[in-house]
Amino acid sequence: MADVMLMKEIETTADRLGIDLSTVDLDSISLPPGQDFGILSDDEDVLQGGDNPELDIGFGNIIIVDNLPVVPREKFDKLEGVIRKIYSQIGVIKEDGLWMPIDPETQKTLGYCFIEFNSPLEAELAREKTNGYKLDRSHIFAVNMFDEFDTFMKVPDKWAPPEFTPYTSGENLQHWLTDEKARDQFVIRAGSDTEVLWNDARHLKPEPVYKRAFWTESFVQWSPLGTYLATVHRQGAAVWGGASTFNRLMRYAHPQVKLVDFSPGERYLVTYSSHEPSNPRDANRVVINIFDVRTGKVMRDFKGSADDFAIGGTGGVAGVSWPVFRWAGGKEDKYFARIGKNIISVYETETFSLIDKKSLKVENVVDFCWSPTDPILALFVPELGDHPARVSLMQIPSKDELRQKNLFSVSDCKMYWQSNGDYLAVKVDRYTKTKKSTYTGFELFRVRERDIPIEVFELENKNDKIIAFAWEPKGHRFAVIHGDNPRPDISFYSMRSANNTDKVKKLTTLKGKQANALFWSPTGRFVILAGLKGFNGQLEFYNVDELETMATAEHFMATDIEWDPTGRYVATAVTSVHEMENGFNIWSFNGKLLYRILKDHFFQFLWRPRPPSFLSPEKEEEIAKNLKKYSKKYEAEDQDVSMLLSEQDREKRRMLKEEWDKWLNEWKRLHEEEKLERQTLRDGEVSDEEEEYEAKEVEVEEILDVSEEVLSFEE
Repeated sequence: MADVMLMKEIETTADRLGIDLSTVDLDSISLPPGQDFGILSDDEDVLQGGDNPELDIGFGNIIIVDNLPVVPREKFDKLEGVIRKIYSQIGVIKEDGLWMPIDPETQKTLGYCFIEFNSPLEAELAREKTNGYKLDRSHIFAVNMFDEFDTFMKVPDKWAPPEFTPYTSGENLQHWLTDEKARDQFVIRAGSDTEVLWNDARHLKPEPVYKRAFWTESFVQWSPLGTYLATVHRQGAAVWGGASTFNRLMRYAHPQVKLVDFSPGERYLVTYSSHEPSNPRDANRVVINIFDVRTGKVMRDFKGSADDFAIGGTGGVAGVSWPVFRWAGGKEDKYFARIGKNIISVYETETFSLIDKKSLKVENVVDFCWSPTDPILALFVPELGDHPARVSLMQIPSKDELRQKNLFSVSDCKMYWQSNGDYLAVKVDRYTKTKKSTYTGFELFRVRERDIPIEVFELENKNDKIIAFAWEPKGHRFAVIHGDNPRPDISFYSMRSANNTDKVKKLTTLKGKQANALFWSPTGRFVILAGLKGFNGQLEFYNVDELETMATAEHFMATDIEWDPTGRYVATAVTSVHEMENGFNIWSFNGKLLYRILKDHFFQFLWRPRPPSFLSPEKEEEIAKNLKKYSKKYEAEDQDVSMLLSEQDREKRRMLKEEWDKWLNEWKRLHEEEKLERQTLRDGEVSDEEEEYEAKEVEVEEILDVSEEVLSFEE
């Protein structure tokens, strides 16, 4: 409408001046610079509508870097190049986005500069990472956001004492452990929803705790002790927790973060991102940050190409393995390490620097792993020339070698720690003399015993293929799935022997099982023998104490199996790897199916971990001895729940019967109302009763067989 009114004004003016508008090329008319004569252009109309993102950004993408060197004009370019190199690693600096003011009198820089990034997020990250950056002894950066300039200008000239606010206690992040029913929680992701639920096995169903749509953009992850739930977003990661609901406790800025990992004691969070280079020939750029979980502060960051963080630092045929940094066992979170080319770099968290300021040189090292409980490294070095392969145990921080074993004709090696750090199993694949095939044996380290004795252990048929190996948690037994046929064998062994403590004892072998994976209960004793993938979800619940099968079952197409942290229940799930039957089942430890939940587009099932018990071993032993006394309370509660469920079942059956009777009575009423109509359709026949009709028997002849026989006639 405004355009029509404006055009009418132009036509009126043209008529008054005697101008024929049909002869005027309006597109060729240009206005003097800076003047629009009240005529808005299309672009200005859009800008006034507030749709321009540049105007919405303000100055949030600009930082001020102070405490720079004061240099003359001839050193200006060199200083600018150094600053640009530092900050271009963090974000993209806009064209002409770096400005260092110059004193017009001295023609020297003023000791500060302005840097404009593409986004406020990059500016925030630059401020966080470089505030306090030490350029040299005399110049330590002081970095602030440009938007905060007004705040600094409003600082009063006179000091005033701060206002003291009363202390308010934070939420109890372990409140969920006080559940009266001693239930465990789990988190699931299906579609766009993420849900935290109680496992209410007594009532045979989950009980909702918290649900949120689009809570994460890729996955969720519990911290090792169950205190936090981590979510992943484009801007970074976040952790959540609380007593009655899940509140966001801290955010960690890391653009395009893809993976996260907690330290065992939950003090630190490691985040990882990989960025494609502008030049396709270059390797992907990797950024790894280590945050303090509680404060959100970056304690240390690592940057480089993907090749630098690949396994062994050799270019990464297998790519970057996660986690890149592996943490030493225990809750102290004192040490973490990564593998490089011919080195293992071990860092301590007091200063987040290398121990002794140098990496551990180990020629040709390809793998390492920490003891789950102690600062002990297990290293594997393959054969090189005339030097045999070897496995070494090394104490940190002293770097003393505790034990070493040389290995010959090795084709591959894998290391497995027992959960208490008591034993280390080294699975060694060796070449035969002809080099045409391999066989497998084990080197078993008894870490707690004097001088760490090593036992060489082989299966009865050492040519059997090892499909799976697993230690019993908190125990002395291990299980091996072995064999080359479609139904392999499963053998159980103990590291304890009645006659000789240094000799492995075979417990039993189960022949021809449909299993290719082992899942021990976290408390030991029970194990699930699972047939995943090709075996379509076959399950066998096995009691290793009694050496007997408790139950066999099937969860068709199961992809994941997870014990709850107490070992009372186990979950089997079918994730979106398969398009059908998505959802999860909850079983008792002895193989009884408790309930089944179907969920379309099911992605994740994770039990919430529990922290270690504060009870002493003596107290736990006392409870175990008096278990009958404690169990009476729970047996009574179980009986009440059972009666309640029975009553609910009876009520459900009663309601179904009432519904059936109601439907039957309604049917009879309609049947009676339609009686005359049915009589008309039967040409006046009165009765509906079947007995009123005369039944007639009809005989039917049926040919059963036809045969042809040739008869001869003699004259």
